[in-house]
Amino acid sequence: MARAYLQGVEISASQFLDIFHHYDNDGNGYIEGKELQNFIKELQQARKQAGLELTEQMKAFVEEYEKNTDGKIGIVELVQILPTEENFLLFFRQQLQSCTEFMQVFLSAPVLKIFDSNNDGKLCLSEMARLLPDQENFLLKFQGVKMERKEFNKIFELYDKDRNGYMDENELDALLKDLCEKNKKVLEVNKIATYKSAIMALSDGGKLYRTELALVLCAEDI
Repeated sequence: MARAYLQGVEISASQFLDIFHHYDNDGNGYIEGKELQNFIKELQQARKQAGLELTEQMKAFVEEYEKNTDGKIGIVELVQILPTEENFLLFFRQQLQSCTEFMQVFLSAPVLKIFDSNNDGKLCLSEMARLLPDQENFLLKFQGVKMERKEFNKIFELYDKDRNGYMDENELDALLKDLCEKNKKVLEVNKIATYKSAIMALSDGGKLYRTELALVLCAEDI
């Protein structure tokens, strides 16, 4: 069945996993050696049978690995060969173990441009939220407490106690405690440490500037 999936114009998340596990015969987390050669051969055959050309990503992949018997690829590389939005979402949900880790990867991973749905070169809260595991999707929770720019600026200045232009962990902690108290139906007090850790991942060496906090709390661009 996995071979037939290679004929699809788009590949669903479940099909993607079936393909990976089918060709990772020994279950070591890589498609390598003969496994990789079989995958390349069957990928080319499947696309031809379906009347589909190899995509540019596929062509580059085949050129690099077709004669490389020592080559191997993991789930990251396969995602790039069979790129659908659902596959990228699945990959990030499986690979990232926490909100904090997600935010750290978010700052540096170029593949996240795929989730820039309005093509403005930035990810807004709703776009970022699509990447987090459902069970700890704190970004969606904060959508319910986002505020207008004027109110956000007042809040930032209020909790930036030393007026140095950024919040440290203690200042953010105070803000989150008050937000949780005020929005008990949306935010959970026992999750403050999680919220703080994830938001501070946006900071510059422990300095959370206005523009970074605005990603989470402001309804407008700063």
